[in-house]
Amino acid sequence: MPEQPKKGNPLNSYAKYSGIGIQMFAIIGIGSFIGVKLDDHYGNEGSLWTIILSLTATIVAVVFVIRRIIANSKDDN
Repeated sequence: MPEQPKKGNPLNSYAKYSGIGIQMFAIIGIGSFIGVKLDDHYGNEGSLWTIILSLTATIVAVVFVIRRIIANSKDDN
């Protein structure tokens, strides 16, 4: 007898993916905040640290989201 696909609660799915979005927002926010503080500390007028850490945090957050979505899709199968 073939297995029936699991039908999860849609609210559970929304909570899972909104949590991923909040974590992405937090990673980018923390990276940008640290960049601003470093620019204030070192007196950079061009906001070099803010730019570098914001871009790095964005890349890290996107990689994190992709890995979580892949892991969640494997769990669903």
